[in-house]
Amino acid sequence: MRRRSAAAAIICGFGAAVLALSSAFHALARDQSADLVLCDRVAADPTDPDKPADVGGVSQIAASDVATAIKFCKIAAAGSRRALYELGRAYAAGGQMPEAIGAYRKAADKGSSAAMVELGVLLAAGSGVAKDEAQARVLFERAAKAGNARGATNLAAIAGSGGAPSDPAEARALLSKTAETNSPEAQFQLGLMLANGIGGPKDDVAARTMFEKAAAQGNADALDWMGSFAENGRGGPQDANAAKAFYEKAAALGNEDAKAALRRLKCPWVLKDKRGNVLTDICL
Repeated sequence: MRRRSAAAAIICGFGAAVLALSSAFHALARDQSADLVLCDRVAADPTDPDKPADVGGVSQIAASDVATAIKFCKIAAAGSRRALYELGRAYAAGGQMPEAIGAYRKAADKGSSAAMVELGVLLAAGSGVAKDEAQARVLFERAAKAGNARGATNLAAIAGSGGAPSDPAEARALLSKTAETNSPEAQFQLGLMLANGIGGPKDDVAARTMFEKAAAQGNADALDWMGSFAENGRGGPQDANAAKAFYEKAAALGNEDAKAALRRLKCPWVLKDKRGNVLTDICL
């Protein structure tokens, strides 16, 4: 009887230990998840393919959020390459470029295409690191092949090793493949190449289609360009009301070009003196 009681006590004790360990593990998981949520909230990149759909992201990390971003992203980075990339963004926003570059390198090594692009931009410009256009091109190519739209577009702008320019047609082809995944950033960037005839023939109709698809997903730049296309009748019908609606949506998302377009639509005439000096705007 005593043996059974002792055995039962041991089993109960072991079960309690397992339960306590499990509770501690889940608490740790919750803490890490909370750190990542806070990291995302202040430092997520809207164009990062790793970003979940329900995370909006910020184009620029606010100065008041830098310390918070570094604190929580540093903790979350232990288990998330996205957080590691966002840590790099936070360091860069705070002017700590050596730390930013270090975080970007680690995130890129773990497969973050967004980190590859940021590191490539710094290497191409020689900003905070020795200029290395050849390595930048390698990073852009890796990012593009991973489906990163910014990686593809940067291929069209950078000079490769030996001074040979990158092939814009290659960048356009990579963007076309990425756009097929319904990436709004890829759709917008492809629209730009189509609208400007980069990497292939100019095609306003196809460009408008790409802008429209990206705009439907809330891409502020695409909304602005759709406003311009609708206002001027590029690639489709001219529609002043639709143009205004697109501009308003883009402006609400912080697009400065769209805000300027709305002011221009509101005040379309300018009163000048005999010398051509602007006296005042005439508004509707």
